[in-house]
Amino acid sequence: MKKMSWKEKIRIIIRLSLSNSGRKKANYLKKKGIFKAFGDNNFWYSRIIPADPHLMTIHDNVKVATDVYFCTHDVLHDLFNDEGNLEYSSLMYKRYSGEIELLNNVFIGAKSVIMYGVKIGPNAIVAVGSVVTKDVPEGCVVGGNPAKVIGKYEDVALKRKNWSQEN
Repeated sequence: MKKMSWKEKIRIIIRLSLSNSGRKKANYLKKKGIFKAFGDNNFWYSRIIPADPHLMTIHDNVKVATDVYFCTHDVLHDLFNDEGNLEYSSLMYKRYSGEIELLNNVFIGAKSVIMYGVKIGPNAIVAVGSVVTKDVPEGCVVGGNPAKVIGKYEDVALKRKNWSQEN
């Protein structure tokens, strides 16, 4: 795991954009070693990588849908350090960042946002379009903005199993 130049990030994003296979994308990301850790049997359909991928740990059997955004930092320090803001201009605010960890058997739905300092799973599902600002407990389904517990992983698995057998 290493910090990357912007040129390298652009190369990776272009490569991700050209592939239609979430498994191939995941294998490519693992090979590049840009994350703190990247487990096995993962699926990465997103064309986006975090600004600080070295702050992300991704365990096994993690599935990331399209257009998921992992926010490892914010830019409030720039706002508060702005010269034009007389009240705060003499203060030196530091960049705030935090790690994100996706434990085993996690699904992140399309267009979700995962904020810094969050740990998800194991056996957790993040519904489409959710904004996750807090840890997600084991075995839960979360959804909404901000994301809240809306169900159980086991219930979704059973419902999908029954549907699969009927169709």
